[in-house]
Amino acid sequence: MAAKSQSNDPKTKSPGSVSRAATHGQWGRAWEVDWFSLASVTFLLLFAPLIVYYFIMACDQYSCSLTAPLVDIATGQARLSDIWAKTPPVTTKAAQIYVAWVTFQVLLYVLLPDFCHKFLPGYVGGVQEGAMTPAGIVNKYEINGLQAWLITHLLWFANSYLLACFSPTIIFDNWIPLLWCANILGYAVSTFAMIKGYFFPTDARDCKFTGNFLYNYMMGVEFNPRIGEWFDFKLFFNGRPGIVAWTLINLSFAAKQQELYGHVTNSMVLVNVLQAIYVLDFFWNETWYLKTIDICHDHFGWYLGWGDCVWLPYLYTLQGLYLVYHPVQLPTRYSLGVLLLGLLGYYIFRMANHQKDLFRRTDGRCVIWGRKPRVIECSFTSANEQKHRSKLLVSGFWGVARHFNYTGDLMGSLAYCLACGGGHLLPYFYIIYMAILLTHRCLRDEHRCANKYGRDWERYTAAVPYRLLPGIF
Repeated sequence: MAAKSQSNDPKTKSPGSVSRAATHGQWGRAWEVDWFSLASVTFLLLFAPLIVYYFIMACDQYSCSLTAPLVDIATGQARLSDIWAKTPPVTTKAAQIYVAWVTFQVLLYVLLPDFCHKFLPGYVGGVQEGAMTPAGIVNKYEINGLQAWLITHLLWFANSYLLACFSPTIIFDNWIPLLWCANILGYAVSTFAMIKGYFFPTDARDCKFTGNFLYNYMMGVEFNPRIGEWFDFKLFFNGRPGIVAWTLINLSFAAKQQELYGHVTNSMVLVNVLQAIYVLDFFWNETWYLKTIDICHDHFGWYLGWGDCVWLPYLYTLQGLYLVYHPVQLPTRYSLGVLLLGLLGYYIFRMANHQKDLFRRTDGRCVIWGRKPRVIECSFTSANEQKHRSKLLVSGFWGVARHFNYTGDLMGSLAYCLACGGGHLLPYFYIIYMAILLTHRCLRDEHRCANKYGRDWERYTAAVPYRLLPGIF
């Protein structure tokens, strides 16, 4: 629900071709809602919160078994009311922790300009411009996520090893009460964004209304809701507090494993290292993230607001949570294999995106895999009836498959799950979810590109016939 993947339109536009208008199909969510979209939205609004609760409850009460709660209910050994009665409620302590956490991240985002770009070679931070919106607006962003992550984690380690103001297991110890706090924030910010879009949008020209309340609430009305000049809802909630928290959550799970068993298993180390690489990559390339689907195409609604507050921190960390209850110690060869799979997946993911960014920045005047890139010249017509020229990349990883960066992402996701062994299905939810999500994004990307480029897109798909897996799909 809150995956961070770049739009897979491997193109570069000719200089001066950027239009201040676009067709309805090129940006964001739909203008009209068909029955399938409405059914999907209704399903997610009803069941996504229950899915999160079920997974976390299964770990807390049934040692991460996904079938045991259903068996108990089916055989009469437990009732839904019994399971609910055993679920920890929200507590004052959890509320204080969560309010302090979100407030701290807001302050780091709003009040502390980035300084990392001044001394880290190759890092692009500070004030950066985003992509042009449908209304022709180019927003500016303060890119300081890496700085916020570093400060947050330095304080965490300082507390763990020097200050001892709180236990490093504090997140695990309050995990379910914090879930209710995250839900409150997720629904509150989504509702506020909905009201804001109707009554006081940042730019009314970038709003979309379908006439269906549920779809508007789920997929969002405003394209870039903001408070003031710098607080951007999309950038903040997509990156902070969820992704900054991701590695802290894993560290807290590792600390709990140490507390319970006297050691940290190699599987827990693998999960912490591989997921930390992904998180650090996200913040190192936060400027690149301004060109992703989340920023360039999605409006801000419940899908992003609640998803980033609840779905991401609670379901993306299931592997670490599972390993607290099941401390798997992997054979050395197996663990090395998982590590290599994760690193290879990351390499493909990062290099594929690098090739596309290089191709865009240089208008195709670059070298990919030691040679000049092959391209397909194409054209498209914007909403103001102006024709524009563009190029589609068919070299490097983009000549292997049309969405090979997603393939690398899936390899890394599989590595997280394999680090947990094969004892339970629960830690494998992540790869199942990511496979569904990224396959859907493949199809959504291609539908948009087919509408945009027409016959030129058909030439591209003929040159690169596979989406994710060469020879298979």
